[in-house]
Amino acid sequence: MAKQPVPKKKTGKSKGRKRYGSFKTKVLKRLSNSLSLRECQNCGAKHRAHHVCKECGQYRGRQVVDKQKKIDKITKIKA
Repeated sequence: MAKQPVPKKKTGKSKGRKRYGSFKTKVLKRLSNSLSLRECQNCGAKHRAHHVCKECGQYRGRQVVDKQKKIDKITKIKA
């Protein structure tokens, strides 16, 4: 069997973090280019394509998530 190469010294934390950091920035850049944002027909806020608008709760002209109900739930205090 052939011998495998063995590192002579331990790799430092900063070296590994630099390597991971450069990889992370490449991946994030690629993902941000592939992510497509659309403008909501109702409120004009940006949201992901084929997803419910987080601002008003509408999807394709229909009310899917009742935002007012969630606001009432948060603001009510039970004594």
